Amino acid sequence: MLLLLPIRTDSPIRRKPYVNYALIGLNALVFVLTDVIGRSQLLGIPAEIDQFKMNHALDAARPEFFQFITYQFLHGDIFHLLGNMLFLWVFGNSVNSKMGNPAYALFFLAGGVFAGVGFAAENVSPLIGASGSIAAVTTAYLVLHPRSHVTIFYWLWFYIGTMHVQALLVIGVKIILYDNIVAPNLFGGGRVSTVAYSAHLYGYFFGFMLSLLMLVIKALPRDQYDILALWKRARQRSQMRTAMADPDAQAQAESGNVAKPVSDATGRPLPMATPVSPEIVDEVTQLRLEIGELLGQNKYVEAAERYQSLIAKHADQCLPRNQLMDVANQLTAMQRYPQAASAYEKYLTHYPTAVDAQQTRLMLGIIYARYLQQFEPAQRHLEKSLDTLTNDQQRRQANKWLDTARNALGAGPSTA
Repeated sequence: MLLLLPIRTDSPIRRKPYVNYALIGLNALVFVLTDVIGRSQLLGIPAEIDQFKMNHALDAARPEFFQFITYQFLHGDIFHLLGNMLFLWVFGNSVNSKMGNPAYALFFLAGGVFAGVGFAAENVSPLIGASGSIAAVTTAYLVLHPRSHVTIFYWLWFYIGTMHVQALLVIGVKIILYDNIVAPNLFGGGRVSTVAYSAHLYGYFFGFMLSLLMLVIKALPRDQYDILALWKRARQRSQMRTAMADPDAQAQAESGNVAKPVSDATGRPLPMATPVSPEIVDEVTQLRLEIGELLGQNKYVEAAERYQSLIAKHADQCLPRNQLMDVANQLTAMQRYPQAASAYEKYLTHYPTAVDAQQTRLMLGIIYARYLQQFEPAQRHLEKSLDTLTNDQQRRQANKWLDTARNALGAGPSTA
């Protein structure tokens, strides 16, 4: 016995996915009205309910226009409903958050229509269920968050637990390839299946292509985590490897387009820096991407750890301004004061005109004076911060720790 179910993702949800909540609620309400209340002994009208569902299912042989919408909200049984709603909850919330509520509502319904048209083109049997719509939502999630991680609940005989798997593998390999293509052909045994695999595949295709198009034409906001950014970085790494494999390119990387400089003492060419290998470029790029992704997911501790790995191997690296500030603040919160001071120093070196430069300098001076007992750099930063600080409380803090630094250096307290 093997059971694998996605139960959540780590992609951020920055605005309430009200439409996704409403879709889940509407599917549940329709099921309760038709299959619970409608079949209860209280009403006793199962024949009428069966006829209602038959009329509103997608009749692939003689489809009515309205059926392409209504079939998406009917389900065969409670397990059919719960399975679909689980997938819609796991992947739909993030997609709804990214697309916005009106666009997501249209996307969901259009995915179901496209899946229904594809199914009707190949079949004559009726179709019910939101699987085609949810398939479109699932591949939209793949396009928007390919490197996020999905938490999988597993049950293998006596072993029960969870594991974290990259969305690209879960959706691309397990859900699409294995569940809908490989497994039906391997284990179907020639039996007629009640699962509309073709509707799923049409839904997957629709969701992937439309969300990709929306990114290309910028109908959806781009970021460094979507699949287009992933492809771009892969292409850049491939181009770098190809370029560095060319002997002429290696020579240009080493010598540049001008003659090598010569030593004034010997008159001989000075040794040039060793070219950066593609492997190092890949490593730096990967670490920087991971830091950005972790910060985007509010995983500040992990981002700070990854930043320290980056600096340990490549001390000259500097992050974008907001990322570097987030990492420096997190290192301070983790009481890793030497590493925090180094990050703040790098911030001031690379972003000296940032709007928060003086507050950063004040923080750095306090860290040097209070935690590291390095009073000379503390005095330097605190004196410089006082030149521009206007907030009275911040000026009092600067003067307090400046007095501490001066007393430690034997210079005496400052005067107002």
